[in-house]
Amino acid sequence: MGIVILEAAPERVVGTMPVEGNTQPMGLLHGGASAVLAETLGSFGAVMHGSTIGRPLAVGVDLNATHHKGLRGGTVTGVATPVHLGGTIATYDIVITDEKGDRVCTARLTCLLRGA
Repeated sequence: MGIVILEAAPERVVGTMPVEGNTQPMGLLHGGASAVLAETLGSFGAVMHGSTIGRPLAVGVDLNATHHKGLRGGTVTGVATPVHLGGTIATYDIVITDEKGDRVCTARLTCLLRGA
């Protein structure tokens, strides 16, 4: 997938992913690749939050994604920010943009937090 994490904290996770190598047969960024980026970033945040409360294992229980724009090249950037950081559930909004800052995908991930 080529995901690179640039910033990671429970309150904000930022990462990039190349479009090349992550396309569907029509040559556009695959929606599943956007979902992988979103779940990766949200899960990083959830694990980091869970680690502060003794529940460091995050298991995704819901992921939804709305695809706004197709891309044929370049790099996308995702930013995950928390909607809810609880004792057993963490939910993140993830916004994925292209190199011009245009929104490509909006996703939401909810993770169950479990103990080790």
